[in-house]
Amino acid sequence: MRSTAGSTGRTGTVTLPERGGRVRRFSTAERMVHRATGWLMLLCLVTAACLYLGPIAQLVGRRHLMVTVHEWSGILLPVPLLLGLLSPAFRADLRRLNRFAVYDKRWLRSARRRLTSPEARPAGKFNAGQKLYAGWIAGAVLVMMATGLLMWFMGLLPAVSRTSAIFVHDCLAWAITIVLIGHMRKAYEDPEARLGMRTGYVSRSWAARYHAHWLRDDAAKDESLEVDKK
Repeated sequence: MRSTAGSTGRTGTVTLPERGGRVRRFSTAERMVHRATGWLMLLCLVTAACLYLGPIAQLVGRRHLMVTVHEWSGILLPVPLLLGLLSPAFRADLRRLNRFAVYDKRWLRSARRRLTSPEARPAGKFNAGQKLYAGWIAGAVLVMMATGLLMWFMGLLPAVSRTSAIFVHDCLAWAITIVLIGHMRKAYEDPEARLGMRTGYVSRSWAARYHAHWLRDDAAKDESLEVDKK
């Protein structure tokens, strides 16, 4: 396949084009998926608060509107991810998130021991904590959609009571809120990671310190591609 401008490998492979001492971490498609998903998730949580918490519900009012926005923002939540599958870079990162390497196990052991140095927590493009978070939040969204649809269309599964669906939906909503707060806290503590999600680029020194296996693995891939060409 053809190479794109600024890349060193084939189109569809993970490459690291440099720009002023920086490396490409996320493509435009990946950043748009993250941004759209984040806004839809925030809309779900805000409208849920307007429906679930009495003081906020009384302050906002317009319950029917809040219900409609909540339902449709929940239904649309998977759409950015599905559209992102059209991007080779996004599909490549999904494969990375779905695979645990040997160094990921070391990262988890260090996390349990509260060791925070980059040397104690080796990582590829995504560390073990990010991989666990991505898998958990994907599963949680699917369960939330399923229970939400059961509450919306009670005839789908008559054997499941509305009370059971509401209980699971509410408990998981609180769990998602807590996990998302932790996710945003981690992002706030790492300005370089936020910059990578905002612009697509991070400094090579940051990548080498916190995601060393990412640079090594992709350098090895580029070398193998050059050998194949010869």
